[in-house]
Amino acid sequence: MSLTLAEARARAASISDVSYEIDLDLSDHASGTFGCTTTVRFRTRAPETFLELTAATDLTVSVDGVALPADLTGSSYDGRRLRLSGLGGDTVVTVAARVPYVTDGDGMYLFTDPADGETYASAYCGMDIAQRVFACFDQNDLKATVALSVTADPTWTVVANGRVSDHDADTGRWRFATTEVFAIPMFVVCAGPWHSRTWEHAGLLFGWHARRSLAAELDRDFEELRGTTTACFDHYATLFTEPMPYDSYDQAFVPGQNWGALESPGCVTYRDELLPRGRVTDLLRSQRGAIIAHEMAHMWFGNLVTMTWWEDTWLQESFADYMGYRVAADGAGFAGVLLQHELLRKPTAYQADERRSTHPVAPEAEDVPDVDAASNNFDAISYSKGNSVLRQLVTWLGDEAFLAGVNAYLGAHRLGNGTLADFMAALDTASDRDVLGWVQAWLRTSGFDTIRVTRDGDVPVVSRDGSRPHRLRLTSYDVGPGAELVERESRLVDVAAEPVRLESWAGLVVVPNSHGETFARVVPDAESWPALLAGLSSIDDDLVRAIVWTTAFDLVHTGRLVVDDFLDLVSRHLPHERHVTAVAAVLTRTLDVVVPHRVPSEAAAAAIDRVADACARGAAATTEDQLRVELTRGLARTSRDTALLRDWLSAGVTDQGVDLDVALRWRVLHRLAEIGALEAEEIEAERAADGTIDGELGAARALAARPTVAAKDAAWAALAEDDQVSNRRFEALTGGLWSPEQAALLAPYVAAYWQVSPGIAERRGQAFSQVVHRAFPALALTDDQVADLEQALAGDLPSVLRRGWEDRLDDLHAPKS
Repeated sequence: MSLTLAEARARAASISDVSYEIDLDLSDHASGTFGCTTTVRFRTRAPETFLELTAATDLTVSVDGVALPADLTGSSYDGRRLRLSGLGGDTVVTVAARVPYVTDGDGMYLFTDPADGETYASAYCGMDIAQRVFACFDQNDLKATVALSVTADPTWTVVANGRVSDHDADTGRWRFATTEVFAIPMFVVCAGPWHSRTWEHAGLLFGWHARRSLAAELDRDFEELRGTTTACFDHYATLFTEPMPYDSYDQAFVPGQNWGALESPGCVTYRDELLPRGRVTDLLRSQRGAIIAHEMAHMWFGNLVTMTWWEDTWLQESFADYMGYRVAADGAGFAGVLLQHELLRKPTAYQADERRSTHPVAPEAEDVPDVDAASNNFDAISYSKGNSVLRQLVTWLGDEAFLAGVNAYLGAHRLGNGTLADFMAALDTASDRDVLGWVQAWLRTSGFDTIRVTRDGDVPVVSRDGSRPHRLRLTSYDVGPGAELVERESRLVDVAAEPVRLESWAGLVVVPNSHGETFARVVPDAESWPALLAGLSSIDDDLVRAIVWTTAFDLVHTGRLVVDDFLDLVSRHLPHERHVTAVAAVLTRTLDVVVPHRVPSEAAAAAIDRVADACARGAAATTEDQLRVELTRGLARTSRDTALLRDWLSAGVTDQGVDLDVALRWRVLHRLAEIGALEAEEIEAERAADGTIDGELGAARALAARPTVAAKDAAWAALAEDDQVSNRRFEALTGGLWSPEQAALLAPYVAAYWQVSPGIAERRGQAFSQVVHRAFPALALTDDQVADLEQALAGDLPSVLRRGWEDRLDDLHAPKS
């Protein structure tokens, strides 16, 4: 049973002064369970309450020193909730139990590294997940201190929310200093033979940690990681008046993390894919820098001040998303990082805001009735749209007033909880503008406006379809003799009820919202758009080019740009694109969205061939190493030239001089398998030679990609019949299974996907439901297959899977060219 808003409010009204002493025994990981003893101290004004603890065995409970009956099953404990009665005043509850390790990333995740056989046990929490690790009040507004002890293999290192206070190397016993209060869903512990690099800065202990088999990679990147961390930390100190409230700041690259990263106070965990073997591209460095800045922002937005209930997810995620890109650029020096938001993330927010599942950035609390419903709001609305809306707020309000309001909010609610009303009140005191009206228009309503350019004769006229105030940049261009575009002028304008005439721009090409300051659909005028299509790659400003690319993404999504014309745009301009983020974004959008879902299956191969040709021409022509690498990755994903790909494998380098690192080699192997040019024996030999988790997952993906019934049957059996399959392996299997070029072969597995996915999602919970719905068939569905999906949606589905499938159905029903 998911915690409801009513239950959370009632429990918060009766419980206060909570603290935890937690003792974890991770020494016997071979048994499949770990030991946990938790002492919870609290004050209560009600005679009854409940703690959450999921799937516990060998359970013993005492209340104020009095042991409860030995058999609690059914009466006081239902497998998830431990009901307590006869309470009053200061109360002490001690709960001892065995709790299962997990393979899905929700709870105490157990991982054995195939590279060296070492084992790691890491608790990744979040909504309704801390209860899978220890007995607790699993809600945000019952913040508490935590005193943690851990017994582990003596060769292991343990990191957690607090600073280490004592360590007995002989027994593997670790004790951590009692933390400052934090929201219990953000508990973390990471135990294993970590390779660690530590330092001190500004009076705090800092550390980076990674699996022992990634020691060389951590050492390789350590100076950059340390520099990014300290630069972000110092920059936040210039923005926020409240200091970070935790006594240490560890960061760990961990296996099996479901999120890109998780902002647990004092110890942030990252997917260890962010510490790759082989090449570290500028694009990955920039993305990683933005994530580091994002997670550090949560030390204030989420940990110092925590949302009271999940309707205010935006108060954490929108702010961290906005601050992450801002501080990565201004503090850590990752120039151009905003292109990631504009090209890779913001387009998904527009798409999300047109689905039936759209919601305001800041919904009402009653619109999020329980935690299951809340899990669906960790989406492109709360992250990317919220980021965009905050950027518009700063543009509209001014940075000084914005930061003054932010600091008033953080100071007033330090170490407590906050709501939209609290933030509005703080912002309202910092500005004489109509903040409350702005909040109502932008945060309390869903959907987006359209910024439209028309012509009155030769004069551009900018107008708004909608009701929100917009402050945005317009940029104008002359068209040169070779269709190149030469910037004439750029200006900020306010667009509201009255259209804006641009008399001095008569006859010029106009790009509205040219630096992405607002969140609105852009409809260029009929004179400007052909010129932009022809001259896109000649635009000097990277951000303006990004906006034109995203306009094209939106136009093809809505059917106003036919797919062939979009592919013409890619063919013409991708080889000449000058920013690596734009190259990656265009390839991602084309190959993951347009080709699988907008191109009929019989035309998919020809569309992929056009992308391969563009990548080949671009890789051959560019003098920039980073662009060559990204275009080569695109070519490795799309080429059907077997001889070329095999030559790359044999030489370990491409004909353009790009080394085949681990990721690129497995991409080539996957493509050869997908086009039927690689046998299982060759894949197995590559897996054995690799010897790491990258090889295990790469081989699973490549084996599943082969265009044979036997290969698809084997992949399907592995992912559909094994309830212990890990989240990463499931992703690898489905990533190989689906191919837009294999639609006829895959028809039986599409039908099976509708049938078995609900059961998998029901058995394995919220996070794995996300994994399952992200495994949606990546190919053009027939009308009959769409009808089968609609029939499946008519049945009883877990809420997370239902949301994912309904979103995909809405995308399928979007207008097509």
